[in-house]
Amino acid sequence: MRPYSALLLLLATTAVQATQDCTAPVTQTDMNTCAFQDYQRADARLNAAYKKRGVVLDKAQLERLRTAQRAWITFRDAQCRYEAGVYEGGSMAPLVHSSCLTQLTEERTKVLVEQSETP
Repeated sequence: MRPYSALLLLLATTAVQATQDCTAPVTQTDMNTCAFQDYQRADARLNAAYKKRGVVLDKAQLERLRTAQRAWITFRDAQCRYEAGVYEGGSMAPLVHSSCLTQLTEERTKVLVEQSETP
């Protein structure tokens, strides 16, 4: 397991226990935690947009969406591991990884929302 992956797991556990005040994070640990919390919120919005899009699709289109979403998740995760890899072993790696996940997840959410608004 990569060092930043272990830290993300630790942050996930910690985030469940208490939400960090992210109005002005100071330490690297605070920044990492806040970035992970941002990703969790973005992921929740993505899941809601995906569900909303899925309910209006016929069975064949829903399966295509599932296939596309799985491929997109594979891409997103690989891209973010790549971007964070520059900082592997450093305390900034989790911040870069979570920020990347958030950015790409928000972009995907926007696509799904736009598709839901288009007939």
